[in-house]
Amino acid sequence: MKKAIVAIVIIFSYLTSFSTATIPKNFSQKKFDEFTKKYGEKASKRLLLWDDLIESAKDKKLLYKLKMVNDFFNKMPYKLDSIHWKKTDYWASPFEFLGTGAGDCEDYAIAKYFTLRQLGIEDRKLRIVYVKLLRKSSRYEQAHMVLTYYHKPNATPIVLDNINKRLKLATKREDLKPVYSFNASGLWRAKNKGKTSQRVGNNNLKSWKDLMSRF
Repeated sequence: MKKAIVAIVIIFSYLTSFSTATIPKNFSQKKFDEFTKKYGEKASKRLLLWDDLIESAKDKKLLYKLKMVNDFFNKMPYKLDSIHWKKTDYWASPFEFLGTGAGDCEDYAIAKYFTLRQLGIEDRKLRIVYVKLLRKSSRYEQAHMVLTYYHKPNATPIVLDNINKRLKLATKREDLKPVYSFNASGLWRAKNKGKTSQRVGNNNLKSWKDLMSRF
């Protein structure tokens, strides 16, 4: 009799812990159920890992937040838009990125941007940057996107990148040549070989508007 009671308690504890683990804390249960229905059980585990990341990073110091978010998304496989989405250029939302399990450079930058915003980092301190990347083994510059964090408006930003995966100050990334940058509130044009930037107005980028329409 005692063995039967112990077995029931163990089974109940297991089921309770499992159901608790599948309840998201940073988005609705409805969103989670819709996501699972669309992308499947395997993808839903990635979504819960993202939820766990946000929850565990909330009380961390700033640099830990940047590193945790950068490391988390850099584990995702890289895949070109032309192969993944059958389009020349497609900016995926974090849900699409996690749902499909792959993406290209702008998808990493976008996912990191929105995760850090979720963690309370102000929009004015974050910019997604379109850059030209110079590879050591090539004479040609490659189009690329990274996320940058500015502690102060005129400070040298920290770069979050999916190619060079370590957090580095922009001055240490001589392989990157900024062209323009943006966040939800503005658009900037790079000046002086990317050393400074000039605000040119609101973010009216077509790809950004399309992205926001899918949130």
